[in-house]
Amino acid sequence: MKRTKLVYPALFACFLMNAATAQAQFKIGDVLKTVIGSKTTTGTGTTTGTPSTLEIASGIKQALEIGTSRGADLLSAKDGFMGNMAVKILFPPEAQKVEKTLRTLGMGKLADNVILSLNRAAEDAAKEAKPIFVSAIKQMTITDATNILLGNKDAATNYFKRVTTAQLMEKFKPSINTSLAKVGATKYWGDAANQYNRLPMVKPVSTDLSDYVAQKAIDGMFIQVAQEELKIRESLGSRSTPLLQKVFGYADKNK
Repeated sequence: MKRTKLVYPALFACFLMNAATAQAQFKIGDVLKTVIGSKTTTGTGTTTGTPSTLEIASGIKQALEIGTSRGADLLSAKDGFMGNMAVKILFPPEAQKVEKTLRTLGMGKLADNVILSLNRAAEDAAKEAKPIFVSAIKQMTITDATNILLGNKDAATNYFKRVTTAQLMEKFKPSINTSLAKVGATKYWGDAANQYNRLPMVKPVSTDLSDYVAQKAIDGMFIQVAQEELKIRESLGSRSTPLLQKVFGYADKNK
């Protein structure tokens, strides 16, 4: 009986010591995670040295979130396409003779309305791009991020082309169809094509505007993303956080 009384308290004391140790370790782990996490996310960590693989992944994702968000916002604003000659949508190549003929016949206003409406439709559809890019960034692996960081100047843009083009087309097409009707592009294009097709000795034109504008909108989106990528790679001022400065500073040294 005496032995039992001695053993159980000893075991209970041992259990309490182990529990206290585990609790202390758990709290220390939480503190370390919080400190490390705050250095990465708030930018209080060092901006020099070799970044870890996790820092590279976080830095690339942060840079791409900034770049794609800015690109989508720019293109979805009024005149985002219309006012940017790098992405402005013109008459389809097979229909440029239509534009030329209309202008020659004094119907330049109709041609202008077609071009304006195509670009307004693309600006409207560009709003759909941001969540698609965000999803692609979340799915990015550490290998993807490292390859982008140390790859060519358009490595991120090429990554997006590979993983988002099909999704963008799927999302853009319905939006483009709605936008084309809303801004009058369908009517203006129909008027222009009808006026042209009535002319003697011309080959009638028929263009699928939704396919054409959707593809041009996607092309324009990638052009804008490439410009934003280049800014972060080449402009120190565009590296707006300590993490970006560290990760891309490391990339600069390893070019």
